[in-house]
Amino acid sequence: MPVCLENVSYSYKAYEGGDIPALRDVSVNIEDGEFIGLMGHTGCGKTTLIQLMAGLLIPESGKLLLNGEDINGKGYDRAALRRDLSLVFQFPEYQLFESTVEKDLAFGLKHSGLPRDEVKARTKWALETMGFSFEKTRSLPPLSLSGGEKRRLAIAGALVTKPRFLIFDEPIAGLDQMSSQSFMETVSRLNSEGTTIIMVSHNADALGEYAKRLLVFDCGALVMDGTVADVFSNIEKLESLHLKAGTPRIIADILSRRGIPVPETVTSYSGLLGALKSQLKGAQTP
Repeated sequence: MPVCLENVSYSYKAYEGGDIPALRDVSVNIEDGEFIGLMGHTGCGKTTLIQLMAGLLIPESGKLLLNGEDINGKGYDRAALRRDLSLVFQFPEYQLFESTVEKDLAFGLKHSGLPRDEVKARTKWALETMGFSFEKTRSLPPLSLSGGEKRRLAIAGALVTKPRFLIFDEPIAGLDQMSSQSFMETVSRLNSEGTTIIMVSHNADALGEYAKRLLVFDCGALVMDGTVADVFSNIEKLESLHLKAGTPRIIADILSRRGIPVPETVTSYSGLLGALKSQLKGAQTP
């Protein structure tokens, strides 16, 4: 069930008149099971792109296809789009509003037509997927939870429909290191189980650790598209866009230029540590 963008463009209306281009002739295919990171400075078009994917905006030109169907075409089943694709906004915890955790999650299935037992089963699965105990949490007021718990609960709310595509807009912004790592590990597990992940993030280290492919935007145009290793190895290109590769890739590049060769495929701290251990082992071999 791939997502396909064909020559998509979008502009916002300026207060003083005229248009402000947000996306310019973007074409890209996203296949089932990918973990894609979207990079670029604020205002480059990333958030506009994911809102178009979710059907919240309509392109001024071009098409967005889900499983070969134009999501903005006449007669398209928008309910199918909501089932297959969920968008989690930045600071999603601000969207919690029901009196209990269980009611808040079940709200997303209000018009699903599912029997009550299935609704309960899905809310239980979503909570446990995000690390909660269903019995201990179900009756709590959402606003009584900690900041990190609220973030995880809001994401559980996006999971109850069991979407094939899960889109995040800066999901780890404002989280401490431990909460960020726990969240990214959960998302990575969902991806390994078949959910396609599309994530906007300024955290290059997190994308380098968990994403498999990067799309880099500049002034509304898609300027780089490749594996994380391919994109991060082009440090000069990223610097020309006022962006940086992840810290492990930068360290690896510095070491390589100083005579300690580290493969260009290294994009994570674990990969960097493994490469350095191999170097040390080789140096100690008689």
